Amino acid sequence: MGLWMMPGGFCMMALSVAGAKVSHAKGPKTTLALGAIVIAIGYVSSTLLMGSALGVLIAVCIINGGVGLAYGAMPALIMGSVPVSETGSANAFNTLMRSIGTSVSAAVVGVVLAQMTTDFGGIALPSEAGFRTGLLIGAGVAALAAVIALCIPGRASRDAEEHLEHPERFDEEGAAIA
Repeated sequence: MGLWMMPGGFCMMALSVAGAKVSHAKGPKTTLALGAIVIAIGYVSSTLLMGSALGVLIAVCIINGGVGLAYGAMPALIMGSVPVSETGSANAFNTLMRSIGTSVSAAVVGVVLAQMTTDFGGIALPSEAGFRTGLLIGAGVAALAAVIALCIPGRASRDAEEHLEHPERFDEEGAAIA
């Protein structure tokens, strides 16, 4: 199982470098939205490719590529949007929200799979339709995340990038020094 996950990890690692470059050129808001769009595309493609192990591997690589793009953008937005003295707390809150999001999403998909079953020799197993529904829910949430990311004010994204690139230009509270 672990070897099948490795290509997805490599995709995430490779695209995290591209994500940093996009954040530097266009701001972390753009990177976050782009990553969420790639994740949504990956989930939709997984509904079409789930008929073979290779298809699932390709879908996982697409999804992990989106995660690689987006994963660094959120802390960049947070660190650039809060006073320097609050970055630890803000990033801890981000970590907490990621954990809650992972738990809630696992519960939602678990409920979907438990409700959409098929009988196999007297044993209820999750159906293919259940998996497709779970994947489409993931795609919808990722698309919603992209829309929300695009609603982040452009100035906040530019300020975040500037704050990270040139912290000496900002005081302890995060305000620009004239």
